[in-house]
Amino acid sequence: MNKTSPYMNPYLAGVMLGVVLFASFVLFGHGLGASGGVAKIAGAAIDLVTPAHTENSSYLVSLLRSSDNPLDTWLVFEILGVIIGGLISGLLAGRVRLETLRGPHISVRTRWIFAVLGGIITGYGVRLARGCTSSQALSGGAVLSAGSWAFMFAVFAGAYAMAYFVRKLWN
Repeated sequence: MNKTSPYMNPYLAGVMLGVVLFASFVLFGHGLGASGGVAKIAGAAIDLVTPAHTENSSYLVSLLRSSDNPLDTWLVFEILGVIIGGLISGLLAGRVRLETLRGPHISVRTRWIFAVLGGIITGYGVRLARGCTSSQALSGGAVLSAGSWAFMFAVFAGAYAMAYFVRKLWN
């Protein structure tokens, strides 16, 4: 088994993330975000399987209006960069392994059910809010958007309120 490297100092990681966000605004004219890229890829996949359904859905038409190729957007490449960069970082730190993290009072199957259900709810909320937490908190917060700040306070309040109920599954 590989020896794992210590985690990066969170303050240094935060500063580095801020530098990347600033560079994104300066070089490309926009901040960071991922949900738009995922939506474009999903829309293109739906269009590939059922083009008639895509034509009848104003939401899917709006996703694919600019181009038939989902790779024509920077968001897709940002997502690929995050996945590849995370994999390389994990490999270099000796932290890549196949496992399901869970507490002693929850089965692996139940953990996966909760993870998938949470992902579905989050995905719906992201499209409803027209942005993911990275675009809302990082990019919106960086330009002092009141809606983004309200969103982040709501996210932290909701997480704090739910922590009591799920904590016993992990302890």
